[in-house]
Amino acid sequence: MKKGKKINIEENKNTGLIPAVIQDYRTKEVLMLAYMNKESLKKSLSTGTTWFWSRTKKRLWNKGQVSGNIQKIKEIKYDCDGDTLLISVEQIGNACHTGMRSCFYRTLENIDSNLDFKKYFKENSKQNILDELYGVIESRIKNKVSGSYTYSLHKKGLDQIIKKFGEESMEVILSSKHQEKQDMVSEIADLVYHLLVLMVEKKITLGEVFDELKDRRK
Repeated sequence: MKKGKKINIEENKNTGLIPAVIQDYRTKEVLMLAYMNKESLKKSLSTGTTWFWSRTKKRLWNKGQVSGNIQKIKEIKYDCDGDTLLISVEQIGNACHTGMRSCFYRTLENIDSNLDFKKYFKENSKQNILDELYGVIESRIKNKVSGSYTYSLHKKGLDQIIKKFGEESMEVILSSKHQEKQDMVSEIADLVYHLLVLMVEKKITLGEVFDELKDRRK
């Protein structure tokens, strides 16, 4: 990579992620778009193949590790703002999970029928607060933040976390019978927080829960 403006993954829209456009180094065809964090970028540089961050499963993944359709990195460039990567690769097999060479195999014909903007914002903006809170909880525990209620709860162990979750569940039940709507909203927020603490403690990601719910809808 040539020298230029420093890549700033941490400040990229406060997500810690940076979009990576993957391009065939021979044909210049755009194959796919995925997201990287600092760790996946380092692994990509050290291994010579592409590693990404799954926003739904909350984990690193190596392109082609399962399918064999790996991407051998030839060159990495970044844009003038330092917030987007362009990665030229030698694509082994197909890039798209559908079996197509490129993920961009469809031509836009009608903006109303082909693109669902409402679905995008509904799935992302509402979910972001859960992702953010989950990340904060993980960070408090990992960094052993003194004075943090989250970390103090973690130190008390799984039994105490379960106990608090049970207490908050009862508070929601009681508020639904005897309190106003806003009081119940507050109690539900407490319950969700303690549920996330329990999930982090058991290493269950939001992505895994979302995938389970999607599978049930099918």
